[in-house]
Parts: sequence; C-alpha cells; structure tokens
Amino acid sequence: MNPHSATRPIRLGFGDRLYAAMEEHGPVCVGIDPHASLLAQWGLDDDANGVREFSLRVVEALGGRAAAFKPQAAFFERHGSRGVAVLEEVIAACREVGTLCIVDAKRGDIGSTMAGYAQAYLSDDSPLAGDAVTLSPYLGVGSLTPALELAKQTGRGVFVLALTSNPEGASVQHARGEDGRSVAGHVVSQLADFNASCDQSHLGPAGIVIGATVGDAVQRLDIDLPALKGAFLAPGVGAQGAGPAQVRQVFAGAEDAVLASSSRAILSAGPSVAGLRDAYLATVDSLK
Repeated sequence: MNPHSATRPIRLGFGDRLYAAMEEHGPVCVGIDPHASLLAQWGLDDDANGVREFSLRVVEALGGRAAAFKPQAAFFERHGSRGVAVLEEVIAACREVGTLCIVDAKRGDIGSTMAGYAQAYLSDDSPLAGDAVTLSPYLGVGSLTPALELAKQTGRGVFVLALTSNPEGASVQHARGEDGRSVAGHVVSQLADFNASCDQSHLGPAGIVIGATVGDAVQRLDIDLPALKGAFLAPGVGAQGAGPAQVRQVFAGAEDAVLASSSRAILSAGPSVAGLRDAYLATVDSLK
C-alpha cells in the first residue's frame, strides 16, 4: 500500500464537477472559437497574437461565471506552434479562474497513437490537458479505451461524437447493424457501460456530443439517453437556431444533463466584457 495514499486528496470526477457547475451558472458552455471573421469583428489581427487577445478576453469576461469553456483546437493549431502555445495558455487561464475547460480536439485513433492523444489531453503532466476532451469513435468505441481509462484515473472527462447536425453525419451515425441498432445508439450504449463502472454521484466521466438541431433523430433511432448517466454536449444553440423547444425535443428525459454549447451568439457581443457577460446571461435565460 502506498504510505501516502491516506492523505492524497480525492478528486471529484468530471461529470459531477460539471453537474455542479451547471447548477451554479446555468447549462451553457462558451465556445472559444477565434476564427478569422470574429477576430476581424473585434479589430484583431488574424495571427497568434490576435488569437491570444481574443481568447483571454473571453476567459477574463466569463471566468467564474460560465459553466464551462470549450476552446476549438483547430483555430489555434492553424497558427502553428505559436497558436498551440496560446491554447496551452488559455487552458491554464481557465484553470486559474476555476472554470471547466473542454478542449474540442475530436481526436480518435488506435493503439499507441490513441494512447498518445490520451496523454496529451488527459494527463496531469500535459499543458494541453483541460478538464475534458472531445473524441471521435468512428474507429470503434473500443479504440478510445486509453482515453477513457486515463480520464477515469485523473478525474477528467471525454465527450464522444454520437449524433451531429451536419448532413454528412447521418450516413454513418444513423446506419443500423445486423442487430438493428444504430451506430449512434451503439456508441451511447457502450459509454453507458463505461460510466456504470465509474464512481459518480450524478454524472459519469463519459459524455456524448449530440447536436441540438438533430430533431427527432434520437427517438427514431431508439437511443436511450438517460441510460448514459453522463452529460450531453449540445452544439447548435443560439446562432445555429436551437432554443429551448429544440433542446427539450432532442433530449427528452435527460434535460438536466444537457450542456448547451454556444459560441457566435456570445462571442459576437465582444470585445466588450460587459457585452460578453450580457450575451452569456441572455443565452442561459433563453433556455429556461
């Protein structure tokens, strides 16, 4: 037995920390998406310095006020090593203000490569590790095992793509196997099994990404959302048209586990700190 184990602090799992954050601040995640048009709207250059100013202003304005931030890795990576360094700084800034950070990287691979991604985004020793990371399961949910196990070990979380709102997604996600179950339903079922193996009070560490604009797809595909016992990250709220009616339709029976993701509807209110705060509160209010 490790002689220090008795004094080691117990780390509350990501799902339960997220549940508490949504209860306190409202069920909205702010996407940090510094793409060129928003940088221009804010009067910033489309370079690593502009991305840094943009992103840290969002954290300054909404840190400690929002349930979570979700920096989109692609908008940082397009500026090379300097952009990735900014992403590391943004993740650290989220930690400093005490707001959960979901790194939207959508990684997915097999074997040692997946283990490498897991180390990058879920290890205590990595500057790219926030509180959770988005993953793609389309090499098989089993391929994500290194990430799932490391998330369980470190108290972090994952959000796995299941039902996205892009038209191309349906050809894969809605497809049914010989047992009649859809691909998306199979993803949810396997992650429900994983969450059942984890200690939790409210939500397990494995969440699912389901677009808030997928309409009745969950019902048509016979997907049991409450069985997940995890959170649902729901992009599409705000500028993409989803409101409370769409959220209630898509997530019927699991509404208290939905973390709505909004970016442009909030970010377009910047660079004013007051404007960003008002836009966040308006988004939360719009879901009531």
